[in-house]
Amino acid sequence: MLLSWNVNGIRALAKKKLVNEQDFFEWLEKVSPDFLCLQETKAHPDQVTEELLNPPGYKGYWSAAERKGYSGVVTFAKEEPINVTTELGSKKLDNEGRHVILEYSNFVLANSYFPNGKKNAERLQYKLDYYDKFLEVMENYRKNGKSVIFCGDVNTAHKPIDLTHPKANEAISGFLPIERAWLDKIIDMGYIDSLRHFYPDKPEKYTWWSMRNIGARDRNVGWRLDYFFVSSNLLEKVTKAYILTEVIGSDHCPVGLNINL
Repeated sequence: MLLSWNVNGIRALAKKKLVNEQDFFEWLEKVSPDFLCLQETKAHPDQVTEELLNPPGYKGYWSAAERKGYSGVVTFAKEEPINVTTELGSKKLDNEGRHVILEYSNFVLANSYFPNGKKNAERLQYKLDYYDKFLEVMENYRKNGKSVIFCGDVNTAHKPIDLTHPKANEAISGFLPIERAWLDKIIDMGYIDSLRHFYPDKPEKYTWWSMRNIGARDRNVGWRLDYFFVSSNLLEKVTKAYILTEVIGSDHCPVGLNINL
């Protein structure tokens, strides 16, 4: 079992009740995923407790932004990888702590917090550049014979079915044609959107609800921004993909993938 979650601050999350009055550590012990991929941690490793750095039963692989309190990802893994990288090979794209890639004998798992392009045209271009470089790195793994799993907050809803108000957001970053075209591209290249494999036409499958829209989560006025993609050769090993909407603590909720690796 693999889980991915934009936690919007891991130190704050660790102080909250997530589901059924369980705190983060109780929840993690109960669900016990093989991998837990978190985005937007907003923390450097030296800013967290030892328990949060490496929760019981897990080793944490962290990537932090140069700017403190911003971005950041961590992957908690039960099994030690043969290699870990936090770089895509671009100085411009590697300083915001947006990715951790764990390499195993037969697959790689990439955990990424893709940029948000809403601020201005420059950040939108940064997001598009990130998309392209990230795909280049994933393709290099595939060319070298590795199966690929990548997950995270992609910061784009793919189809109109993936957000409540598609028409109203056609000119907003997060649902721009140029952003959605990248998702079309990777699917054409053989990456499988695991949730849509199981629920191709099911609406209201959202993973993010704006905190600016009061009651949005209760009314399920949301977007699907969080994904698990697998290379096509892994599809027969995937048994389930899902969204854990009942887990609170962030403006996003976790997404999951069950796969026999």
